[in-house]
Amino acid sequence: MLEIYIKETARKVGCKDWQVENCEQMFAEGSTIPFISRYRKERTGGLDEVAIAEIRHWVDVFAEMAKRKETILQTIEAAGALSDELRKKIENTVDSRELEDLYLPYRPKRRTRATAAKEAGLEPLADRMYAVECNDPYFEAKKYYGTGKKVATEDEALAGARDIIAERISETASVRETIRGIMNTRRLVCKVTKAGKENRDAQKYRSYFDCSESISRIAPHRLLAMLRAADEGFISLKIDADAEKCGNKIYYDFCQERRYPSKLLGEQIRMAVDDCYKRLLEPSLTNEVLKEAKEKADIESIRVFGENLRQLLLAAPVGQKRLMAIDPGFRTGCKVVCLDAQGNLLCHEVIYPHPPANEKVKAIQLVSKLIDQYKIEVIAIGDGTAGRETEEFIKRVPKPQDCRVFSVSEDGASIYSASEVAREEFPQYDVTVRGAVSIGRRLMDPLAELVKIDPKSLGVGQYQHDVDQVLLKEKLDNTVESCVNSVGVNLNTASPYLLSYVSGIGPSLAANIVDYRKENGAYSAREELLKVKRLGAKAYEQCAGFLRIPGAENPLDNSAVHPESYHIVDRMAKDLGVKTSELVGNQELCSKIVAEKYVEGDFGLPTINDIIKELAKPGRDPREQAQEFEFAQDIHSIDDLKVGMELPGIVTNITAFGAFVDIGVHDNGLIHASNMGVKGMADPSKVLKLRQQVMVSVVSVDLDRNRIGLRLIK
Repeated sequence: MLEIYIKETARKVGCKDWQVENCEQMFAEGSTIPFISRYRKERTGGLDEVAIAEIRHWVDVFAEMAKRKETILQTIEAAGALSDELRKKIENTVDSRELEDLYLPYRPKRRTRATAAKEAGLEPLADRMYAVECNDPYFEAKKYYGTGKKVATEDEALAGARDIIAERISETASVRETIRGIMNTRRLVCKVTKAGKENRDAQKYRSYFDCSESISRIAPHRLLAMLRAADEGFISLKIDADAEKCGNKIYYDFCQERRYPSKLLGEQIRMAVDDCYKRLLEPSLTNEVLKEAKEKADIESIRVFGENLRQLLLAAPVGQKRLMAIDPGFRTGCKVVCLDAQGNLLCHEVIYPHPPANEKVKAIQLVSKLIDQYKIEVIAIGDGTAGRETEEFIKRVPKPQDCRVFSVSEDGASIYSASEVAREEFPQYDVTVRGAVSIGRRLMDPLAELVKIDPKSLGVGQYQHDVDQVLLKEKLDNTVESCVNSVGVNLNTASPYLLSYVSGIGPSLAANIVDYRKENGAYSAREELLKVKRLGAKAYEQCAGFLRIPGAENPLDNSAVHPESYHIVDRMAKDLGVKTSELVGNQELCSKIVAEKYVEGDFGLPTINDIIKELAKPGRDPREQAQEFEFAQDIHSIDDLKVGMELPGIVTNITAFGAFVDIGVHDNGLIHASNMGVKGMADPSKVLKLRQQVMVSVVSVDLDRNRIGLRLIK
């Protein structure tokens, strides 16, 4: 990685050059982001996963830029136009926009008006006019039209020369940067189109039918909504840059310096400038500015999506409990499954406690029987259609006093149930059974179950199909990987889908790990992984610290202490006069360890402190415990709501402008960022968490649009 790229990456991330260099070297060696952030703190200076992921992003971006530069230089050199000055500019830029501006005059292009003028032999005329080598353009033009020429009239000759000059100005990097800067300070104007006025589907965009906002200040979600509306043909978008003022800027800053001595020549150049702006620069740079604004909006939207996904994946699990899961429904009935503590399917039934069947007594008898037969400890009920009604029904069913009932988000359950993953797990069952199993398992362990579902189907993003899909995938993959590795994975129970997100493993090795487990029984030690097909020393280094083996002979195998550090723990135990097994989990003994005593080689103080912290509480799950929740009993639809009501709710989605809350009616309410109990506009992601239980008050009810406004109480 070149020094200019290292320095620019460090500037963007806000770290030191040496930190970028070390990270880039470890990436090249095959190290993953979770491994680097957890076990190589000395080499990164303690950078967290977010910073390391950002470094990884820019390493990839600049690698692509280096390839692009090679192509550009080869193309310009082949055309015989590569000067030392131009080469230096191209090699030294770290801005992709600047790079493309430098390349623009030499880039192969489709046939243009300037191309046609050159073919007609008018380039020498344009050259002399632009370089002020003639005073009278009309007199000079006589050489280029008439009998035997490709141009018939004086006007055609001058028009062709202006086309060439206009294109030349439009491809000048400094001109483009100046006009781009002006546009970035202007406002984006939205106007409703004829289709928008006539199409009922356009009404959801009516807030944008007649508005204007500063390009530099427009909220990401609003810009993405405007762009979607424009793509659907419901509104038009225009940047309100003044054409005359922009023309003046180009003429006086970039053309007037040539000091045209002739009024006639000056008029021709000014005509070329005006044409250049209106025909070439305005449409081109409008698209560029909007693209750049969208890129920024994408980054912010993807950040919010990633944070929501992290909170969803790290939601509180109920753990290994004997569980009944219910996928509610009215006409088709409620699908009921019973799972053992490991999530294995024991039985499945269908009950019809709701209209039109209304078989409540029969349903109560069957559910009671299943609860007794399988000693059910927890009941999970999907929060979709008939969810509230099913929850109220279940509360009337006789069950053990300590049997808890939870409402579980169904988002993505139908996607999973029809997926190849579900077919592999349950080939003999239909989608209804698979969906109910997924609801139950995501209550047991949300992380283990939700990794099987495309994050875009989990209902926690906004405009996720409109943003940069490559960048979105990169962010979401990093988030899932981060969550899986922060929690740790049970090597003897994890599915191949969960294992595939463990540092250094991936789908192929995950399948091999599970195959080995099936053939040889449970793993008894981490080092046994080295017997797995195609799992070499590097993969073992990357994954071992994130895999857990409960009940292993060596208790460190059920902790986040990496095998490469076991010898340090053995020394600590020996110095304290105890066995390693006696040290693990003994906070009193751990408090006596002097960290500085064990610093050696690559094992610095940050690593030693992490080891001591882990020894005190080995394998600790960072997630909270699941808590029961109950909606207001007398609220079932939006018609039941009144302004001023105070109600319990669950946060279902967090956006840049607010948080959506389920209060037990069909439509979620919105707590706007201004209604979160802090001064001014709050950052919703810093006030609330996904699936957080809250108390809210109703501030507005719009029955026509089914919109509910809420204020956060606590």
